[in-house]
Amino acid sequence: MEIIDYVNTLDREGRLMADAAEEAGPEALVPFCPDWRVADLLRHTGSVHRWAAGMVAGALTEPVPFPEAPELTGAPLVAWFREGHAALVRTLTEAPADVRCWTFLPTDPPSPLAFWARRQAHETTVHRMDAQGALGAAPSPVEARFAADGVDEVLTGFHARPRSRVRTPEPRVLRLRASDTGDAWTVRLSSEPAVTVRGDAGPADCEVKGGAAWLYAALWNRAPLDGAAVSGDASLVKLWQETAGI
Repeated sequence: MEIIDYVNTLDREGRLMADAAEEAGPEALVPFCPDWRVADLLRHTGSVHRWAAGMVAGALTEPVPFPEAPELTGAPLVAWFREGHAALVRTLTEAPADVRCWTFLPTDPPSPLAFWARRQAHETTVHRMDAQGALGAAPSPVEARFAADGVDEVLTGFHARPRSRVRTPEPRVLRLRASDTGDAWTVRLSSEPAVTVRGDAGPADCEVKGGAAWLYAALWNRAPLDGAAVSGDASLVKLWQETAGI
């Protein structure tokens, strides 16, 4: 995907998130984040947006703490979120293509700007799903190509880090297959951080197959990763559900 595609997705998803949060109200519970209410969701994502914008705008080469979210609620909190979201979209749109700044996943993005556009598009999409879940309705669907890209980011980025807890005492192989886009990922599990190879890479102990949007939601723990789409050793699915939280 191109940077502009990520930025356009970020723009749309942030607006949808703000609309859903406004409708749900600040005290509504967030089903996928049991300790959070909508106000917590807005404060968290609003702070992340400002943090990411600061990284890019300031060309910061070292990490800095998240900015503190204000103790606002109701309409002022939603307005604060919208303001930070719009500033992030503007920052990513106006930043020079060769900006150099810190990134934090072990993948090799085309550029730091591409990294931040991708990361914030997915960050916001997942939390848009949270905000819509607070309304008690099924989240609106994620476009398949973007969803497959998000599956790739989860597997090759987040769960390649030392902090990932998805590990097995003995080597095992989990395959994930997106039935609508044709993408597949072979995840080699062991006592070390997972190693993911794109495509089919030898036999797997367990395979999970489904639409890219379903895999996306499930790998981010926003939908159950089980059911008829699982073949082979289902204990690897249970392991993911129990240890893959980010």
